Amino acid sequence: MYLEMMKNLLTPFDEARLKAIYAPKVVAVPPADSRRDVIVMPDGEIRCYGVVDDRFRSVPLQKGKQMVYLSSQNCGLDWKLCAAPSDTAMGPAVKSPWSGRYVTILPFQRNGDRVGAYALLSEIGPDDPNPRYVKISDDKIYDVFQPTPLASRRRWLASGHLNQRENYTPLVFYSDDDGESWTVVKLKPTPRHQVVWPHKGRRWNNNGAEPNLVELSDGTILLMVRTSLDYFYFYYSHDGGKTWTDGEPSPFHGTLTTPFLLRLQDGRILLAWNNTRPLAERNHKTEWPPLHEWDITGECEDAFTNRDACHLAISDDGVHWTGFREFYLNDIRGAADFRSHGGDISSHDKSVHQFQMWELPFHKVLVSLGQNESSRRLAIFDLDWLYETERHEDFQMGLHNLSTHLYVKSISSAHHDTGFVGHCAWNRTNGPLLVPDPAGTYGEALQLCRIHDDRLLSELQGAVWNFPKAYKGEVSFTLRIAGSGIRVSLCDHWINPCDEYVSDYAGYSFCLDSTLLKQNVWHTVTVSYDTAAKTGTVSCGGEPLFGLALKNEAPNGICYLHLQTIAQTEDHLGSYLNRLDFTGRD
Repeated sequence: MYLEMMKNLLTPFDEARLKAIYAPKVVAVPPADSRRDVIVMPDGEIRCYGVVDDRFRSVPLQKGKQMVYLSSQNCGLDWKLCAAPSDTAMGPAVKSPWSGRYVTILPFQRNGDRVGAYALLSEIGPDDPNPRYVKISDDKIYDVFQPTPLASRRRWLASGHLNQRENYTPLVFYSDDDGESWTVVKLKPTPRHQVVWPHKGRRWNNNGAEPNLVELSDGTILLMVRTSLDYFYFYYSHDGGKTWTDGEPSPFHGTLTTPFLLRLQDGRILLAWNNTRPLAERNHKTEWPPLHEWDITGECEDAFTNRDACHLAISDDGVHWTGFREFYLNDIRGAADFRSHGGDISSHDKSVHQFQMWELPFHKVLVSLGQNESSRRLAIFDLDWLYETERHEDFQMGLHNLSTHLYVKSISSAHHDTGFVGHCAWNRTNGPLLVPDPAGTYGEALQLCRIHDDRLLSELQGAVWNFPKAYKGEVSFTLRIAGSGIRVSLCDHWINPCDEYVSDYAGYSFCLDSTLLKQNVWHTVTVSYDTAAKTGTVSCGGEPLFGLALKNEAPNGICYLHLQTIAQTEDHLGSYLNRLDFTGRD
């Protein structure tokens, strides 16, 4: 297996470096959007491909487009930028376990000679300048992942979607002759987004886009599909991909983002996705700045407000999942120039959605994530990190582990014709700030206020913190109320710090103010919860304050603490926090 070849490339020093990685560690910036460009060569070399041009300012290559790849000879620890031998080379592909040939899918025409979707076959590999083309479909198939060789039978499976006037159809296509011919299977689209409360406008309708599949240990094929709803959809096949169930809502939150499933060598399934919720859609016909008609009618999106946190979970069977941990938070999530950050007008949004994963030796995994150069990353982590049951935050790393941004009223949609490059993005600013502890301890505390500013979409300052998911647990925080107080919510997914509807989505939600806690004194507040019993209790300094009832079902338990000001008008005093703690009790 390629894992043994990878091990053989490691020096003793590099082996020690790899073994030392535990929590996610960024190792490189990919040269292209994440999805299908990372491959492992037969000798254990890892390549990450991309096509760059003279607008890609960080790569000083000759003018015009150039196929390049990052190369790592030590399991992703270090990378070197290389030029592909030919701009027409095959590029990233998967080696057949049966014949040793390489197979990849070209989702749309590369030149005017060929229209539709093709499989590329090669006995040479990614450097082949003349791979053989095998037609799959006359239709353009969008957003295709690399093909998957099944373990249960001699069959290639791949997935993508049709997009016909913003009507999406999930597709699976398979080959039983090692890529020489392909059969396309159309799946039933998911429901379309409807304008119902709290939405006042229509989302971009993706009713079954970017499907990704994995083979479970029992041979069942699980397909996970992007939607415009609040959840991904699951489809299942029990005959290797020939026939499929209709889609059904999965237990995973996610809207207009792309999932990725990986089967590990021991049979476990790893999932990368954005366990996030966007802000409710506004009235697109009356909002300022104005929108194009295609945004109003749901043919595009005004802004993605749910692509700044990405997550990982792991399962033995594809049914029961562990982890739900924030793998990476967008480094520029609070940037005032978020829209224009990263420059290049052809670049996609500054997101940490879209993924690809490869297993590494010693229980490590390499993850490629993100789109724009400003936010895409290659990172390594240890699988045991997903099984932790505690997390603690004392702000010694600043706000690195929290989401605290607010949105500035901004130009929406792509609007490339204006010269600005902020694809479906709004500029941001800081919400809560780290300030000196008012108790004079020479430490710092996070202060949540409400500051009036007409430039903001919402003035509701908040802080969002992730911990390992648990059905039963305790969340504690030290709180000092100086002004109006805060809303405390326990959630099973990331919700924007400034979301005014957080209490409607949360598992548990309540408010703390000066009628419950003495002002200008530090208190230790503990929330104990049990989602199976649908109960919880809130205590302060060990003394009970009140009980809680589960507001919304949480089939995967709780994994987020969401804190937000309850001030109805400007509140410069606000509330302070200086420590957060979680312990799972499952």
